[in-house]
Amino acid sequence: MSPDAFAGPVANVKRALTALGAQDTVTVFDAKVPTAAAAAAALGCDVAAITNSLVFELEGTPLLILASGAAKVDVRKVADRLGTGKIRRASPEFVLAHTGQEVGGVAPVGHPEKIRTLLDESLSAHRVLWAGAGDHNSMFSISYTDLHRITGAEEMPVR
Repeated sequence: MSPDAFAGPVANVKRALTALGAQDTVTVFDAKVPTAAAAAAALGCDVAAITNSLVFELEGTPLLILASGAAKVDVRKVADRLGTGKIRRASPEFVLAHTGQEVGGVAPVGHPEKIRTLLDESLSAHRVLWAGAGDHNSMFSISYTDLHRITGAEEMPVR
């Protein structure tokens, strides 16, 4: 099925995946999967293999942290590692404006502009990762290596 057959954000993710040389593995669920726990239950996988795409605000710009569904991001430690000011959780409006996707469905790719991205290195423990694909009903599978490659993310511990 063509990416254009899907809603805007999901179509953008599908196009981004293929343009970046990754497989289009987008899966659409009948029910919403807006949380790591819901996604893991629907997929029958460990919640730690779910890649949460969390958008933060750093000095007025977006910062995307791809974190394990089992992890709580320690923004103070991340700020210290980056040598930056305070990192704040972004508002839903800020997330939508910078990603074109709603909170709970944000993907690692498919945004209007490139966003600085950090990748939780604990995700490397999983052979297959699952990430949001642009809306509350869609996810895609990918390896850690390919996720790192297509996002150009900086690898680091985030907790």
